Amino acid sequence: MNKPVILSEDTLVAPIVVDAPATPAPAAPAFAVIGAISFSHLLNDLMQSLIPSVYPILKDNYALDFGQIGMITLAFMFTSSLLQPLIGAYTDKYPKPFSLALGMGFTFAGLILLSVAHHYWVILLAAGLVGTGSAVFHPESSRIARMASGGRVGMAQSVFQVGGNLGTAIGPVLAALIIVPFGQGSIAWFSLVAALAIVVLWQIGRWYQPRIAHRKGAHTSLPEDGPSSTRTMVALTVLMVLLFSKTFYTASIGSYYTFFLMQKFGVSTQASQIYLFLFLGASAVGVFFGGPLGDRFGRKYVIWFSIIGALPFTLALPYVGLYWNAVLSIVIGFIISSATPAIIVYAQELMPHRLGMISGLFYGMAFGFGGIGAAVLGQVADWKDINFVYQVCAFLPAIGLLAIFLPQMKHRKL
Repeated sequence: MNKPVILSEDTLVAPIVVDAPATPAPAAPAFAVIGAISFSHLLNDLMQSLIPSVYPILKDNYALDFGQIGMITLAFMFTSSLLQPLIGAYTDKYPKPFSLALGMGFTFAGLILLSVAHHYWVILLAAGLVGTGSAVFHPESSRIARMASGGRVGMAQSVFQVGGNLGTAIGPVLAALIIVPFGQGSIAWFSLVAALAIVVLWQIGRWYQPRIAHRKGAHTSLPEDGPSSTRTMVALTVLMVLLFSKTFYTASIGSYYTFFLMQKFGVSTQASQIYLFLFLGASAVGVFFGGPLGDRFGRKYVIWFSIIGALPFTLALPYVGLYWNAVLSIVIGFIISSATPAIIVYAQELMPHRLGMISGLFYGMAFGFGGIGAAVLGQVADWKDINFVYQVCAFLPAIGLLAIFLPQMKHRKL
């Protein structure tokens, strides 16, 4: 017989325990993909850094002045700057998994052309082709790094960017060991690096292809508790100005630091490339730490430290001897570069529905500012001298005070 169930008052008010549906655990970072895209970034930026590394050779071979050298940098960086946001906006709507491998073909062609160029306008064309390859590479590769991050977006962006910084640092050393002793024609050997990058990027495209369907079905929108559209635009503008101050100073080092050391201290071309490597290597280390620190403490604080913290060292650099130049360049490279992943991820969090466009815009602006900086500073160097360039650029990190206008962003899971 069924017995009646007697419910006491205590039973009625007692909580009922039920099994809650398990929330899916966030995906773990795909470290193999992050490592592969970082390695591809290393190869890409290694080839980019060959262009300023061969400036002393081109200057001697074709009797170029500093203004013409700046125009070579502008040709490379202008194509990259102009095309990156356009390519990023296009791939937001129409993702192309193998576009990275195909884009690397422009870099391959640019290196071959640069190795055989015997006219100034051909050199400009070759630099523009390398810039086009870079324009195709950065927006989608930055998105892939974020997609593979498993929520640790600062870490993934740092690992991705540190690959590029290492490539930029290694380029001058390889130029000193290969291109300086063997001449302009030896640049053709680096087309093999482009071929290797094409193979790696093709494999990354195979990983990315099945995930495109998920991307098309997902609709990322602006967070409801995020800053208003007006504050978002103000924040993006501030980030661009901060990027300008950082990139303009970095352009002064990348394009003219070797000439500064050779003129002021009488070092050889090969020795000056080693000193440039110290700055670029320290920059790679700073990028590596900048992203994880932003994940933990907030990207706004990392941006503050990175740009303002470099100011006393940039002010001292033009007035010290060779040894302290090396020391200060290492400190400046480490501090000022730590802002890069924080700025990129901060901008992505402001507009998570436009990742490709934002990545392309900020990478493109970085190249554009660098190109304009190289051209302007080359003219200043011709007008005054190379030491005056560093006396003026020393004040650029003070622009970092504008970071006070950045809103504090909440940490979000992907």
